[in-house]
Amino acid sequence: MRVVIAEDLALLRDGLTRLLEANGFTVVAAVDNAPSLAKALREIDVDVAVVDVRMPPTFTDEGLRTAIDARAARPGLPVLVLSQYVEQLYARELLSSGEGAVGYLLKDRVADVERFVDAVRHVADGGTVLDPEVVSVLLSKAAANRPVDRLTEREREVLGLMAEGRSNAAIAGRLFVTEKAIAKHTNSIFAKLDLPVSEDDNRRVLAVLAYLQG
Repeated sequence: MRVVIAEDLALLRDGLTRLLEANGFTVVAAVDNAPSLAKALREIDVDVAVVDVRMPPTFTDEGLRTAIDARAARPGLPVLVLSQYVEQLYARELLSSGEGAVGYLLKDRVADVERFVDAVRHVADGGTVLDPEVVSVLLSKAAANRPVDRLTEREREVLGLMAEGRSNAAIAGRLFVTEKAIAKHTNSIFAKLDLPVSEDDNRRVLAVLAYLQG
């Protein structure tokens, strides 16, 4: 699996490179600024990009903006964003296409190597992975009277765990119920959010977007 890493801190960039290569990934580019990231995503065939939000020259949102632009040019390009803080506006924009293959983790999570590696793989495979704190911040800013308000407390709990990229089996284990019970909850969630069965749409991704955006 071919990876591009964009991180301006040399020690963290080297650490991410070593960590991913030790877990079977091939790091085809490791860059420290947004223009180099844009060039790499334009010219190199990659399976996933791991991108810091704040990069030179202004250290504001260059990494995330570059990732969003790259996904506009190549829809569905898998991108896992790493950030020290939750950038609410751009997190929503990153998720807005509904295509999946996106992740947003806080840098503290990199310390959990197994979880981080699983997140990179999940995003590369087309999934969506959101840090619990990202989910919390986005929800706190969401408007009222959304379709998600139709959900029961348990269904909201299930959907929140779904937003973290967890499978039905993992959610069942977390909530100490059967996987069959979680399947019933997810079907109810899809129905209440007006997400009918479709061959083209990823209903889990669309449900998470409805949950986050209203």
